Amino acid sequence: MKLLITGGAGFIGSAVVRQAIAAGHLVVNLDALAYSANLANVASVADSPLYAFEQADICDAEALALVLERHCPDAVMHLAAESHVDRSIDGPMAFVQTNIVGTATLMQACRAYLAGHPDKVQDFRFHHVSTDEVFGALGDTGQFDEETPYNPHSPYSATKAASDMLVRAWGETFGLPVVLTNCSNNYGPYQFPEKLIPVVVLNALAGKPIPVYGAGANVRDWLHVEDHATALLLVLQKGAIGETYCIGGNAERSNLHLVHAICATLDELFPAKAPHADLISFVTDRPAHDFRYAIDASKIARELGWTPSYRLEAGLAETVRWYVDNAPWWQAIRQRDQSVGARLGLAKAP
Repeated sequence: MKLLITGGAGFIGSAVVRQAIAAGHLVVNLDALAYSANLANVASVADSPLYAFEQADICDAEALALVLERHCPDAVMHLAAESHVDRSIDGPMAFVQTNIVGTATLMQACRAYLAGHPDKVQDFRFHHVSTDEVFGALGDTGQFDEETPYNPHSPYSATKAASDMLVRAWGETFGLPVVLTNCSNNYGPYQFPEKLIPVVVLNALAGKPIPVYGAGANVRDWLHVEDHATALLLVLQKGAIGETYCIGGNAERSNLHLVHAICATLDELFPAKAPHADLISFVTDRPAHDFRYAIDASKIARELGWTPSYRLEAGLAETVRWYVDNAPWWQAIRQRDQSVGARLGLAKAP
């Protein structure tokens, strides 16, 4: 297949790009190269004859039309998004523009493309990649599944919920052949160092305080990015049109438990004078911080045969070592912007 992957220079998108090329697909990576995108994430495949890059914004209808006509993809995997909850609290309108307007603009471009290429319609797929945060918060028990009502609490999750609804509407109203996925929290190599796991690793290595929001009791289900990429490519090829698939890692941990696990790994691999956990510092909680997310991934297991392959402890150890072994990657990011990893999202006045 020839795949157009939006956001392919980002964390999850680049994992999909690398796996898709390894599987023999032709890949067009469309990315605006905003702050968290990094072409170093796809450097290992950049010289492949199966790879092409297009710098374009998903809100730019004219640019999208040109890219679609130039490459004539068989499918679009839509991963381009603003994704950091704290940034959405400080600057929600960027999330509205990219996640809502951008998604609608991209679907309109796909409709026009298919109208001009009727031979592509039967096998075409528009795969929209989303998050479990659209479902809101769970209590101490229960799991999200494909039937869970939407109840987003942050500007980020609200814009992703809106984009999910638009995708379903374009499928129902215009016959765009769509599939959707909602995933749990991802981790692994190449994650931009503003998210929890890389912040913990890099602060610990530098001997800086490790920030933990509130009491650290909030729970997430952790999914290795390579497992996620495998699931996404499977859904694209074998998922039923109009269906949604929840993708989880079967690895629920509280934030504090996760931070302690990372610190224990660092103690073992890179011992310091004192345990790294001594650096933990409890800070003001995020506004409207969802208590718990957990995914029931039984549908994708039952219908498509996917289950996660990574155990969290092994995946965390691998991830920690990757950040240590690839210091030039994150050092270059911090040299471009010294504020990366600083606290955001305290809902200050605009």
